[in-house]
Amino acid sequence: MAILVINAGSSSVKFTLFDPDGETVRASGIVERIGFDGTRLEYRTPNGKALDEIVPVANADEAVGTILAALTHPAHGVIDRIDKIGAVGHRVVHGGERLTHPVVVDEGVKAYLSECGRFAPLHNPHHLKGIEACERHIPNAVQVTVFDTAFHATIPRHAFLYGIPLRFYTEDHIRRYGFHGISHKYVSEAAARYLQLPADGLRMITCHLGNGCSMTAVKGGRSVDTSMGFTPLEGLVMGTRCGDIDPAAVLHLMEHHRFSPASMNDLLNKQSGLLALAGIGSNDLRDVIAASEGGHPQATVALDIFCYRIRKYIGAFAAVMGGLDVLVFTAGIGENSPEVRRRVCAGLDGSGGFGIALDGLKNSAAGSRPRAIQADDSRVKVLVIPTNEELEIARETLHLIGRRS
Repeated sequence: MAILVINAGSSSVKFTLFDPDGETVRASGIVERIGFDGTRLEYRTPNGKALDEIVPVANADEAVGTILAALTHPAHGVIDRIDKIGAVGHRVVHGGERLTHPVVVDEGVKAYLSECGRFAPLHNPHHLKGIEACERHIPNAVQVTVFDTAFHATIPRHAFLYGIPLRFYTEDHIRRYGFHGISHKYVSEAAARYLQLPADGLRMITCHLGNGCSMTAVKGGRSVDTSMGFTPLEGLVMGTRCGDIDPAAVLHLMEHHRFSPASMNDLLNKQSGLLALAGIGSNDLRDVIAASEGGHPQATVALDIFCYRIRKYIGAFAAVMGGLDVLVFTAGIGENSPEVRRRVCAGLDGSGGFGIALDGLKNSAAGSRPRAIQADDSRVKVLVIPTNEELEIARETLHLIGRRS
């Protein structure tokens, strides 16, 4: 039976259909701009079949119906019947403290995911709609949830608690949860396989750098700390998110500029980060680098801040783990920006550094496969590992349903 991976967001539903082995892609794509004019279906298969068309879709339920129609279409479909899909793996951002492993969906799971919606109001409610749509359209398939927070469930108490009265943790569950866990898990395991070394003997930092950015300290194959916190706002400077900021600065701005909580949230999440710092009207790092190279001083400062924050977390996480063996770059920026990797690692070699030295030619060479970019004399292995969250979800889904059978 094929495995369908679904990532339902506020205005899009991404999908990938895998063979029963959970490894081979049959088809993938997205329904985007749901609820807006010009809703589109993009669909492609490895053998070159493709669609890009306007579709009459108003919600997640209709999006799932459209996806299934494409997958079973006589001309470009890859399965002849919907019941060939034996399981659906759903990406869910927040599983709270209770759901720390993939689980089969039942009414209790859905109720708890709804509770966790207060922690991830922009994500969990839409994931639930995707789950319910798949339950209706593919009633015989096993529905499985795979969580972005789950990989970070191993973070120790001293790393996930904030310095506020403990009752806010025990009563309101305010703590560091961490995100991008599906990606961090995938690339940390892929890095160990690439090096042909057991994960339980490695101290690794994984850098997921895209429009959203996070870093994780992975010791012995387990997350022991991560840069994102109660929400994905904490940590690194990102495309439109501010990252770490003194909470008193937020209170000061709210008091002196009369920001409401909603407008302050919008400022910190959607109007900050590279977008605000670079001053070029774009949060795309490629545009920031181009502007910096063109002599734009504000863009240069933004790039310096972006890379500095990553370097700062490398130092912190290496200290947490008592040293560092492997540094991994992944996601859109991490995989594709030699300039960011160069800036982050500059000065981290030598006797006073961390033993991180890049090979300039290896770093600048393009590639779509896992690769090492460290110099021959670098003590720390530096890898570029393309992330594949859909594949990780398919694998975890297959593993779970295999245990149940």
